[in-house]
Parts: sequence; C-alpha cells; structure tokens
Amino acid sequence: MRRLAATSIATRLFVSSAAACVVILTVAGLVLTALYRDTAEAALDEQLGVYLRALVADIASPHDDTSDAGQLAEPQFELPLSGWYWQITRLDVSPTDIRASRSLFASRLQRLPDSAAEPGQEGRRRGNIAGPDNKPLRMLERVINAGDQGHFLVQVAATTLTVDGQVAQFEIDIGVTFFLLALLLVAAMAFQVRYGLRPLRQLRRDVVAVRRGQAEGVAGEFPQEIAPLAEELNLLIGANREIVERARIQVGNLAHALKTPLSVIVNEADSEQTPLARKVAEQAEVMRDQLKFYLDRARAATRAGAIGAAADPAQALASMARAFGKIYPAIDLAVDCPEDLRFRGEKQDFDDMAGNLIDNACKWAKSEVRVVAEALPSSGSDRVFFELSIDDDGPGLAADQRDEALRRGRRIDESKPGSGLGLSIVVDLAGAYGGKLNLSDSPLGGLRAVLVLPALPQD
Repeated sequence: MRRLAATSIATRLFVSSAAACVVILTVAGLVLTALYRDTAEAALDEQLGVYLRALVADIASPHDDTSDAGQLAEPQFELPLSGWYWQITRLDVSPTDIRASRSLFASRLQRLPDSAAEPGQEGRRRGNIAGPDNKPLRMLERVINAGDQGHFLVQVAATTLTVDGQVAQFEIDIGVTFFLLALLLVAAMAFQVRYGLRPLRQLRRDVVAVRRGQAEGVAGEFPQEIAPLAEELNLLIGANREIVERARIQVGNLAHALKTPLSVIVNEADSEQTPLARKVAEQAEVMRDQLKFYLDRARAATRAGAIGAAADPAQALASMARAFGKIYPAIDLAVDCPEDLRFRGEKQDFDDMAGNLIDNACKWAKSEVRVVAEALPSSGSDRVFFELSIDDDGPGLAADQRDEALRRGRRIDESKPGSGLGLSIVVDLAGAYGGKLNLSDSPLGGLRAVLVLPALPQD
C-alpha cells in the first residue's frame, strides 16, 4: 500500500484502469462463452427434438408392418459411427424389439439414468451419455404409447464434439478480439491519463520557473479543478515576498535607528582624550561591527527564505575579477566558472560571500589566486549544490588556526586591515542557505577556501 501511494498519480490511474479493464474483459469473455455454449446446446437440442418428433409421428401413424415404422431419411444416420443415431425400443414384448439407425452399426444406445436426465417438453427427457467408442453424446428420449401397436422408447442422439469445437473456436475468436480490444483500451487510457494530467505538468513547470527566478508567479489557463490551487500558489508566493520585503524594511530601519546614536557616541568619545573616552570609542566600534554582522546575518536569513531568488555566479565572479584586478594589480587572479551554473539565492549574498573570500585570498597571496566553481554530483536528495574553491599561494594557516579563523570576530594576524568578521560572515551566510565553508591546504602552497552553496537544477 505504501509503495502504491508513493507512485505517481499517472501510474496509479493507469495501473488501476488497466487492471479494471482486464478484469471486466475477462469476466465478459467467460460470460459470453457460457452463453454461447448454452445457445449451441439449445440449438442441438432443438434439432434433436425435430428428429424425435418425426420418429414419434412415424410410429404413431398406422402401418401394416410396425417393423417399418420410425425411419429418418437423413444421410448422417446412414453413415456408420457418424455421431448421429436414433433407436426405437418396443417395451411391451419380450424379448424387447430394437430398431436403430445404420449409423449405430452393432452398438446400442443406453437409457438415460434418472440422476442424469433433465425433463423436457412433451414428456421427453434429455441428458448426456457415453456413446460408441465412449464418445460423448447429447440424447433426447421419450416413451410413447401407440395403442395396439405397443409401447416404445424413442431415442435420438448426436455427438457433442461439434458443439465443443464451435465453443472452442468461439473462445479463440473472442480471446483474440478481447485482447486487441484490451490493447486499444490500454492505449486510450494511457492517452487519457497523459492528456488529463497535462495541466499538472504545466503547473509544475510554472512552479519550477518561479523557484528558479524565471517567473514572478504561476500563469496560464488551468481547469477548474486546478485553477484554485494555482491561485493559492500565487497568493503564497506573494505573501512570501511581502514577508521578505517587510523583514528587509525592518532590518534597515533598525540599522538607521542605531547608526545615529553610535555615531554620536563615537564623535563625543573622539573629542576627549581620556582613557574612558578611548574605551568608549573602542567599544562603540565593536558595537558597530557587531551590529553590521547581525544585520547582515538577518538580511541573509530573510533572503534565503525567499522564493524564486537566483544569481549568475559566472557573471558575478567576472565582475569581481575585474574589480580586484585593479585593487591588487600584482596578483594574477584567474576565474573558471561554467556559464550555466546558477546560485539558488540572492545575488547580493553571493557577492558578499565570494567577495570576502577572494579579497582575503588577494590580501595574503604572493602572486597568484585561482577561483574555480563546479557543480557537485547529486546526493540523491531534492537539493543540488555547487562548490566554489579559492586558492592562493600565501603563507596559509596551520590546522589549529583554521577553526579560530572561522569564529566570529577572531583575527589571526593584525597586520592586515579588517574587522575580523569576514570569514564568520561567510560561514553564517552559507549556513543560512544550507551550505558550508571549509578551509584546507591549497595546491598553490597557501590556503584553500571551499564554499559549498545550493544550485538550481540544470535541465
């Protein structure tokens, strides 16, 4: 049951409809075969009844010699063991007088046992017996009183092999017919399922386009069963954008609200040269750095939850390479990024993360920085990721210093400018998107920073 529930709607509809079709056609075939057999046996009984009435009428007619009564001028009764037989037995004499068709040859027909006989019209009985050579026969018999001519048992029988052959041929014909009909019905159901579920596939493509940032919402005409779902999705997407925008506004308002008091505190502290003023100025700068850090983190968390955000890493890295090439002209900065790679998030956040890492590599590099982006193989989950590697030929970091460098606000070397929040901001931004940042030794001899971020699935 769980396995069936996990399959697609199209598969469930097709399998259930095909199974129902097979069951219905099988039952219909069995019923039609049974009806055909009954019809064929009824036709045989009717033909035997005609011969039986002819024999009875011939016996009941006055004859000079009763031994001549009861003759059927039909060729099938003249051929030995043809499968068509008649027999007349006089019951009121001893020994009994038996006359039979030439087709019986030296054989005799047995009477129907009471347990196997079925009552019929005009006082006759019918049933199945074993005839000559033990071949199955369908027989009708009737006892008549011919008055002075005597009492007679009149029997007419015919082989059932003809009926069995007709029924077998009918079964083959109806089997082939129903098999072809089943194929046509299955093909029709496959087309019906595919055509009927086409709006769902269109809805899925529209949602994928929204998720990839290629569309603002779900558009197009949908059937009345799916149109409410498309409308609710558009409302959900709109509500998500409103929440994100509201959060951005609130974070911006908070930044502006705190920036002025901090500036006043710093200015007042700078106007004094006392130890207290210097301490206040120092802590105000720490507060400003922390405020910027948490505001950036809040913005990242808000943007990471937005629907439809996407960025082009190749274009962003190319712009950074030109900018950092002017800032660090002595550094050979090379970028390698596939054109079809897409970051599943806000462009500003990618610029912040990649910019921090490239700026850090250029600060410490001697002469060379290599930036390589590549898609990672799928891990079987719904999400896919790509890897951004930044290598430099600088002094690098010892293994015990790498964790320290990733901690918020910790600086390993004070000789380079900065607040010490760069790498920790990258860690938090990557974490907000479900990614991560790792530091290791670079093949160039310095530090390698590996940033793993979510990517949009490639078609």
